[in-house]
Amino acid sequence: MNGVLDNGPFYHGTKANLQLGDLLTAGFESNYKPEVIMNHIYFTALTNGAGLAAALAQGNGRERVYIVEPTGTFENDPNVTDKKFPGNPTRSYRSKAPLKIVGEVTDWLRQTPEELQKWRERLATITGDIIN
Repeated sequence: MNGVLDNGPFYHGTKANLQLGDLLTAGFESNYKPEVIMNHIYFTALTNGAGLAAALAQGNGRERVYIVEPTGTFENDPNVTDKKFPGNPTRSYRSKAPLKIVGEVTDWLRQTPEELQKWRERLATITGDIIN
């Protein structure tokens, strides 16, 4: 996959209640700018990063971190690589192809309510567009 950027395992954080075998696809609202329909599905090789994404996701469901397998090629997430962090220390990726749910993780480092509020405030003040 793109010269094997990362061997995983990979994770996707959300509040959606999904089942093994379900496919996550692009084409939904951004969790950070709901006026933007996303052209990619995003994932990470870091459990705690997916946990943070789950905590910040839209919706009222419980936070979930799914183990996912890309079904096609993927690339470094340009929203957090190089332009914000040299390289890809967050091990964040995106794909236009679906991600298949192959498991769920229940143990990851959860943010405190204060830490989550700081993240929400940072996200609310970000200027510039999402690279979609």
